[in-house]
Amino acid sequence: MTTAALDRPALGRLWDLAAERLQRNGLRPTGTLRLGGLDRSERHALAGLLGRPIAADRATVDLADLDRRLRNSGLAAGLVDFVDQVRGPLVDRPGHRQARADAAARVWAAGHQAVHEAGIAALPWVEPWFAELRRSGVLARVPPERAERALATAVLCLRSVPAVCGGPACDRRDLASLATGGAHGLDDGSLLGSLVLRAAAVATARPYPASAVERRALWRAVGVLTDEVSTTVLTAGLGTSGHSWLDDRTATGWESHLTIRDLRRLDIRPPPGGTVFVCENPRVIEAALDAGRRSGLVCTQGQPVVAVTALLDHLATAGAELRYHGDFDWPGLTIANGLVRAYGCRPWRFAAADYLDALTRLAPVVAELATLEGMPVTASWDTHLTAEMASAGRAVHEELVLADLIADLT
Repeated sequence: MTTAALDRPALGRLWDLAAERLQRNGLRPTGTLRLGGLDRSERHALAGLLGRPIAADRATVDLADLDRRLRNSGLAAGLVDFVDQVRGPLVDRPGHRQARADAAARVWAAGHQAVHEAGIAALPWVEPWFAELRRSGVLARVPPERAERALATAVLCLRSVPAVCGGPACDRRDLASLATGGAHGLDDGSLLGSLVLRAAAVATARPYPASAVERRALWRAVGVLTDEVSTTVLTAGLGTSGHSWLDDRTATGWESHLTIRDLRRLDIRPPPGGTVFVCENPRVIEAALDAGRRSGLVCTQGQPVVAVTALLDHLATAGAELRYHGDFDWPGLTIANGLVRAYGCRPWRFAAADYLDALTRLAPVVAELATLEGMPVTASWDTHLTAEMASAGRAVHEELVLADLIADLT
């Protein structure tokens, strides 16, 4: 029998079953296979391979015997070698599992050694932190060597976290530079940042943060300050509980760009009446101020960054009624869904009737409205809006309905 004769359809089921069994066996040709429902061609092929007649529609194959036959035939270096050629590559599954277990054990051993060397092993949150890392699987998703390095670096960072070492507040970039040599080692989305934040969550008995605002709050809770000046939120018409430069700008009719640090320093209050209008495009605020409107306004400038969400969270907690208008396109609906869900925002001229009215009024004066791009998004506050937009296939951006929006502002 030739190699081609062995690798033919009539023996296909045998090699499929053998591949599965060998991988479960740790690539050892032991045990038996049972084949049932054999047709005539399969019985004939098995008989030729095993050197015995196969009269029934079922047969038992001893893998050790099959291994010897293949070795003696000179066609393969044994059953494992042949099946690897025709159904491979074969994987030693028990060996692979053991190798993963051994690698994981080395990671945790390295972690325990690191906390002992750092002098923090006795702190009550250390073992619960390791348990949380095991549960989350955050280290299992990276190669073991990287996991070991990341865990050791995380311990080095934790030793310098104010809530651990008792020192003064520090900047996250300075902490990252000391541990990694780079200022961005603890940035959101990094493995190291996730490890240290999980330790911070366990140490402060808080849930692991699910948003940028929550991550920054957790960093502050352990004495680590994040970048609070590079992103801003564009506002108008807001004041404070006392008197500040923000009140002066509002009284003058000027816009203000507030940093996260400003939001921490100032007790910002909703305007009289309690309504704050939220828009997506800065042109709305510009037009409102040019028209002498003094209503409270917040601009998301597209998808809200942390400064925007921090201000909206503060205003909602202070009792403000938030009303949102955005672009009538799928990204605009996505932003609105998030604001409705997070802050209970009410629509501001942002319903199906408003969209249809805008289409009717703009048709004679706008050459061609932009085409809606991407997958439709369901508006949680008005399911008819999504249907009407999908039917018309046109976007209506805020700049085209400025007059209506400004008319609502006082």
